[in-house]
Amino acid sequence: MSNPTTATSSFGYAFASDNCAGMCPEAWQLLAEANATPYAPSYGIDLWTKRAEERIAEFFGRDCQVFLTFNGTAANSLALSALVRPYQSILCHRHSHIQTDECGCPEMITGGSKLQAVDGAAGKLDLRCAAELARYERGVHFPPARAVSVTQATELGTLYSVAQMQQIGEFCRHHQLHLHVDGARFANAVASLGCEPSELTWKCGVDCISLGGTKNGMAVGECVVFFNDALAHEFAFRVKQGGQLASKMRFLAAPWVGMLESGAFLRRAADANRAAAKLALSLQQIPGVTLEHPVEANAVFARFPPGVVRRLHDIGWHFYDLLGTGHSRLMASWATTEEEIKAFCGDVRESMATHAGAG
Repeated sequence: MSNPTTATSSFGYAFASDNCAGMCPEAWQLLAEANATPYAPSYGIDLWTKRAEERIAEFFGRDCQVFLTFNGTAANSLALSALVRPYQSILCHRHSHIQTDECGCPEMITGGSKLQAVDGAAGKLDLRCAAELARYERGVHFPPARAVSVTQATELGTLYSVAQMQQIGEFCRHHQLHLHVDGARFANAVASLGCEPSELTWKCGVDCISLGGTKNGMAVGECVVFFNDALAHEFAFRVKQGGQLASKMRFLAAPWVGMLESGAFLRRAADANRAAAKLALSLQQIPGVTLEHPVEANAVFARFPPGVVRRLHDIGWHFYDLLGTGHSRLMASWATTEEEIKAFCGDVRESMATHAGAG
């Protein structure tokens, strides 16, 4: 069994979050190249930023408006602020990141727009439940729905298929709602579904997406991409007012260039997905361990006996009961190795045996 020092130093955070992984080589190389340029214009008028915007547009297969931000909370909150007014509301899954993990930032940045939590199996919106909220009216006494936000991949590691995104797009058209995608792990979704990014976004009626880079091998940096130009009007002012306009923008932009021009943006996401699939398969072979949700991207939700969870934490492994459900979330990243998977599953197997013996 791994001792605490070994597990913590070598593997401990391997499955806590894909945020824990370092920069992948493709992002690092272009960051170094940008740094090798002695001087460049500031605040996003440099050639690196222009190049990143062009590559992102090519990724989606159409002209679009691209705004780089430091982090996903800001990207989501600022994007939503362009879709709704303060007296309107946003429909989202009850486990969505904007609902559970952003400390009220969307409400603050939108000036008070209400998030309306919608149920749905496996982390995905139930459109029947969403329809009830979309139709609900009490005059001036309740904020009318104006937007839908979906998470792709979801907080439970599941995916909306192209057909499901088309249904959501039709739902939004019918109810005259804007459609936003929280795409912190959008690359994992595209890599897993094997479709074009356009098929999961603007071709389905998505107005904008918060596209994630950090979880996919970059050090820092997300972006807001608008497919509806009218909604992007004066968005640059929102970015600036929200404290998200980088003075040395080239250092946010260059890793995007490296990831997209090399193909690493989808390739590294596919690596993470494969690692999660291997981890899931290995865990399923351990008696007493069950998986709680389909493994469709780079997240594995497993159920261990409480004593096993404590023992794994004591050994030095880090992972979370993210939603308070009793399910342990294990995240694979671009950097996850077979050695880490083998070491973790070995400790799980031994901890299960010890737990059974103690029982």
